[in-house]
Amino acid sequence: MGNQGMEELIPLVSRLQEAFSAVGQSCSLDLPQIAVVGAQSSGKSSVLENFVGRDFLPRGSGIVTRRPLVLQLVSGITEYAEFLHCKGKKFVDFEEVRKEIESETDRVTGANKGISPVPINLRVHSPHVLDLTLIDLPGITKVPVGDQPADIEYQIRDLIMQFICRDTCLILAVTPANIDLSNSDALKLAKDVDPQGLRTIGVITKLDLMDEGTHARDVLENRVLPLHRGYIGVVNRSQRDIDGKKDIKAALVAEEKFFRSHPAYRNMVGRIGTVYLQKLLNQQLTNHIRETLPAFRCKLQSQLLGLKKEAEEYRTYRPDDPSHKNKAMLLVHHFALDFEKKIVGYGEQVDTSELSGGAKINQIFHERFPFELVKMECDEKEMRREISYAIRNIHGIRSGLFTPDMAFEAIVKKQIGKLMGPCMKCVDMVVQELISIVHQCTTKLGSFPKLRDATERIVNSHTQDQASQCRDEVSLIIEMQLSYINTNHEDFIGFANAQQKNSQKNNKIPSGTQVIHKGWLTINNISIIKGGARKYWFVLNTESMSWFKDDEEKEKKFMLPLDNLKVRDMEKTFMSTKHVFAIFNTEQRNVYKDYRHLELSCDTQEEADSWKASLLRAGVYPEEKDEDGQSENSNSMDPQLERQVETIRNLVDSYLNIVYKCIRDLLPKTIMHFIINSLKDFIHSELPAQLYSTEDHMTLMDEFPEQAQRREEVLRVHAALKEALAIITDISTSSTSIPLPRLEDGVRQRARHGPRHDHPSTPAQSSRSLFHLFFSFSIHLHVLPSPPHFFFYHLHLLTLHLLIYSEGGGVVSL
Repeated sequence: MGNQGMEELIPLVSRLQEAFSAVGQSCSLDLPQIAVVGAQSSGKSSVLENFVGRDFLPRGSGIVTRRPLVLQLVSGITEYAEFLHCKGKKFVDFEEVRKEIESETDRVTGANKGISPVPINLRVHSPHVLDLTLIDLPGITKVPVGDQPADIEYQIRDLIMQFICRDTCLILAVTPANIDLSNSDALKLAKDVDPQGLRTIGVITKLDLMDEGTHARDVLENRVLPLHRGYIGVVNRSQRDIDGKKDIKAALVAEEKFFRSHPAYRNMVGRIGTVYLQKLLNQQLTNHIRETLPAFRCKLQSQLLGLKKEAEEYRTYRPDDPSHKNKAMLLVHHFALDFEKKIVGYGEQVDTSELSGGAKINQIFHERFPFELVKMECDEKEMRREISYAIRNIHGIRSGLFTPDMAFEAIVKKQIGKLMGPCMKCVDMVVQELISIVHQCTTKLGSFPKLRDATERIVNSHTQDQASQCRDEVSLIIEMQLSYINTNHEDFIGFANAQQKNSQKNNKIPSGTQVIHKGWLTINNISIIKGGARKYWFVLNTESMSWFKDDEEKEKKFMLPLDNLKVRDMEKTFMSTKHVFAIFNTEQRNVYKDYRHLELSCDTQEEADSWKASLLRAGVYPEEKDEDGQSENSNSMDPQLERQVETIRNLVDSYLNIVYKCIRDLLPKTIMHFIINSLKDFIHSELPAQLYSTEDHMTLMDEFPEQAQRREEVLRVHAALKEALAIITDISTSSTSIPLPRLEDGVRQRARHGPRHDHPSTPAQSSRSLFHLFFSFSIHLHVLPSPPHFFFYHLHLLTLHLLIYSEGGGVVSL
């Protein structure tokens, strides 16, 4: 074969193909193969039958090959064929092989000329073949015939592409000699996936059907559409020969006679014909397999390692084992542990992409809920209007001399009643997060879908029941706050202090500076001339907001006091993904240099909400707007009434601070007691009992049908991978491959003008050949024959070239 020591590779790879074909598409590794591609009636079937020496492929009009045929040729003493789907059955009559291919094709594709990507594996043992593995693909067609689907062209193209797009697949592009090579469908598909022509072998058929006086020598000499591996010409049997039952051996003799007698091909006899094509393919496939095996081994080992743990679990699994079903209930215990780990914040897997579990609930308690409370208390204009109306209505027709305490109580109760909405929203958010946690924790029960559904149903039902009780308790807390306004509370400022206080609203800010928030923000509205939008490191404390060049906080850019500042939401600009808000001064003063407002942006809405919540904690409130969307300012009123309103406003603010502080403390505790802690206890203690109490609880342990398929698939793939690695281990890698002859250009072809012979060349013949080769090689290098000192340099290169291209390994003597 010209590749001594490596002849065992192709049979071993054939065993690999058989092992993986038994598994199916899930283990479709790129095994080294030769795919035969060509249009209908291009001579593909005849080329394959010439390799085997037997008539065994279906023939007829229209599309005949409708499933990929993986043809493994094995050199042996006896001649027979066997199919993978008919294990143990040997076919000695190749007419039966043809019928079996037809019946197996119809079994999958039906009789409507449809196609299928499921391959048929056929192995042919014969003393007349060389070890090869080829894939016969459906012929390329353009127009649907009969009851073929309208998109048959695209179906066939997609099917062919599934095979030839693999880098490990050699492409045998079959093209008739009586059509223009530029119109070859096979070469067009090959060029799409192999633009450099590195793994494409051109086969020119029907050379004997060309018009008299024409020939395809330019094509065979690789001068028309060059391929790295060149073109091989063959002559197949005509339809008359096939109908007349002409023997393939006789056809091969006739083929050689045709080439020897044709004036254009007589000097190419040693490099043309079916026999040479078979040997060349064998050499190329062998070398190709050897180059592919190291990466192939690594790929198999990687896949085997990935399936090892799962396969070990499935190997001991018995679906009908009662003890296994009892063990499945232990998964409920693991579910309880996973749920608790999610809540308390530790576990086997830590989510690094977003907040979840207990961390998300903590954010709801201490960021989202306070944010909802502060948003509710920010309607300053409306509150002052309500206080004014309350005072006037209490005084009635009389002009009041004193500030009525009933106005204070009426306004406080109304504001306390508004707490119901944010509190219930907080409960709902926690419940939704718990449902999400339960769903995540039941993933380990995925093998038992009924058990998983029952677990989620029971746990979520209990969650909703406890949430209902929690809502009742929250309502009770709000009602208790409404039932008695405790003006003797130690933190309440009282009427005397309220009358002395000014009208500032930031009385909740603690004394001294305290850092509230740090992070990156982008200032959007800086002039383009001054650098455009830039990102700075911002530090917010209880008295000011400062920004620095970077997070080292060494180079301070500016410090902005928080007095008289408010926050305004900004709409996104076109094509902008940033979330923008602005800070401005209520007294129409510049907040930064010449800017009346400062536009700040974040990458996510969550970051923007977090910054706005922090600003609220620092006393920077959102902008109030009237019904027309215009900013509101406090309107002047009667001085005495204004003082009374201010007094009541300070009293209300003081008392609401007490209530808010109490609610912020009690609501998380209420939710934890009624929902979260109760749910944890329920899962640990009552959930297993409720699962067992369901009707026919053993059906909960029934395996999901898809899981059974998955288990069988994993075990089959694992066994196939182990078998494949064992096969590769048997391959001896001590031998080396011989470089293959390549027909790269016409100039080199003309240099090799005569047929090769097994006997040594005479010195005169060798000298003439060497001279022609040297001259051609010089022309190829775009130089003329050089002076003597260059001659020996080119002579050395050409000698190496002869060594590479000699078939028998012999050296041409000079």
